[in-house]
Amino acid sequence: MRVRDLPLSQSVVDHFAERGVRELYPPQRAAVEAGVCEGADVVAAVPTASGKTFVAQLALLTAAGPGLYVCPLRALAREKYETFAALPGVDVGISTGDFDATGEALAGNDVVVATSEKVDSAIRNGASWVDELACVVVDEVHLLGAERRGPTLEVTLATLRRRNPDLQTVALSATVDNPDAIADWLDAALVESDWRPVDLRTGVAVGGEVAFDDGTKLTVDVDSAGTGADADGETDPTDVTAALVGDAVAQGGQCLAFVRSRREAVALAERLADDGLAAALGIEDAADAAAEEVTEVDGTITGRQLADCLRAGVAFHHAGLRSGHRSVVEAAFRERDVACICATPTLAAGINVPARRVVVRDQRRYGEGGMAWVPTLEVHQMCGRAGRPGLDPHGEAVLVADADTRAEVRERYVDGDPEAVESQLADPGALRTHVLAAIATGFAATETEILDVFEGTFYARETGAGGLADAVAVAVDDLVAAGMVARETGGVEDYRLVATAVGETTSKQYVRPETGERIVAGLRAAAGLSDATTLTAFEVICDTPDMRDTYLGNEERADIYRFARRNAATLTTDMTEPDDFEGWLESVKTARILDEWIGGATVEELVERYRIGPGDLDSRVERAEWLLSAAEALGETIGVSVPAVSRARSRL
Repeated sequence: MRVRDLPLSQSVVDHFAERGVRELYPPQRAAVEAGVCEGADVVAAVPTASGKTFVAQLALLTAAGPGLYVCPLRALAREKYETFAALPGVDVGISTGDFDATGEALAGNDVVVATSEKVDSAIRNGASWVDELACVVVDEVHLLGAERRGPTLEVTLATLRRRNPDLQTVALSATVDNPDAIADWLDAALVESDWRPVDLRTGVAVGGEVAFDDGTKLTVDVDSAGTGADADGETDPTDVTAALVGDAVAQGGQCLAFVRSRREAVALAERLADDGLAAALGIEDAADAAAEEVTEVDGTITGRQLADCLRAGVAFHHAGLRSGHRSVVEAAFRERDVACICATPTLAAGINVPARRVVVRDQRRYGEGGMAWVPTLEVHQMCGRAGRPGLDPHGEAVLVADADTRAEVRERYVDGDPEAVESQLADPGALRTHVLAAIATGFAATETEILDVFEGTFYARETGAGGLADAVAVAVDDLVAAGMVARETGGVEDYRLVATAVGETTSKQYVRPETGERIVAGLRAAAGLSDATTLTAFEVICDTPDMRDTYLGNEERADIYRFARRNAATLTTDMTEPDDFEGWLESVKTARILDEWIGGATVEELVERYRIGPGDLDSRVERAEWLLSAAEALGETIGVSVPAVSRARSRL
């Protein structure tokens, strides 16, 4: 099937032809046959790089009205925005922030690109443009199973479909164990395929020997790449990884190497920087140019480390980098100006950076219960980055193991299937958030109506709405106890639920009920202090579940404790009160960093002093702006004025 045979304008056909897109891939053809160009609901569960974005473009270009593209990450949203904006005659808007706004400026665009959180927030704030949508495309729909992001994606999609029964829904997914369940939920045709434009072979490396799933083998010289075997005769996995990277680069390919932590990503990149990869690919000048771009972002330790690695043709990539750092690395890799990126799994989540070989050094990482195996789906997402269409004859994914783990690694990740997607909506915190939203927006006024709202969720389809009844009752009780919801009458069966003023503001400001409750208590406590400062304001908002924790190292724990004692008179929490004292100390550290930031400390100083990534500082500042805005709104709602909150926000 050819692109020119599709119901697209000639200018769009020419646009795709200029980019070499003339023939449809098999999964794309299957989506067309399923009716994606005719308004049909479709779920496409296909491997990475198999043409899902083109399926999305077909749906949005042929829809009978405005379209919405929902994706999980801001970086991915920006990438997709640029892709859609390049289409001739298509007006595209993007929205990933401003959680207390309706986004009405987005109305009138042919396509809107947004995160699920932004769409959810817009709905809570009364956005009317969502009712005009003819098509919604959901990328990475398997993230329904993610703990934090999944419930919002699930409820948002269910709400859009409930408000507009004629809405075309196109869901794009990685290969998962139960795509039929997702398709059944959405009453959609299922397009399921394992076809890839570049064949992928996956293998397990023990020492320098790799056994692939197609029966082929590969041997790399580990001795020349490292220090040899340890006392037990085992080869260091980092040496194996270095040898695998060096072998691919020597053949003119690029590599992605995945490790479990930021620190290890940096360490591996610095280790590989000594191997002359830039010279092996002949990219010395381009690598120097990329390094210069990074130095222009900032002068932090992290930035200097990254620039030094880039000059050697290597980069690292993790959430602690600033967005400017990550953009340089991703662009340089796509231009073949970087031989290898050493990354944490965040890089596998949708960003377009294919490589000839992917090396997964670590398949286990630390969790709440200690070391645990990484989910198979996550590893498959990493491996799916192997193989560059038009550049590589095939892609290679190699999992580094040892003699003891070889069999289990192969069973889990080479021969095993990815996990089934399971709803996370029943999580108490998530349920409280979305129950409050249903009440505050007027979608529901009784527990029965709340269940009706959730009837269209993936959870209800899989377990039955009755499975949520008890959980919803508990959530309502919790919200009443928190002062977010009130029962209008004292009856048992005939009472109606209404959001209190605090509950309504909390929902509109897009903060969790627990955050709203903590901010209200903190504002009242701050109003009673004789000298509330900007540190007071930061402590209030940082001690909430909506502010990400800042790692507290053993060496600085005592210092933060002494800081808290010295400033006890300006903090709203008595040091003897917190149930989670460690968590509270982490919030004090974040508050201290933010207070020093508005006091004139530079990014470079804060990164070095507190051992945080520059990207961590950026994200904390952004979240603080949002939470301080919410605190101002909640203060106005309850009639409590804390000038320090406004001072902190204006100086931030």
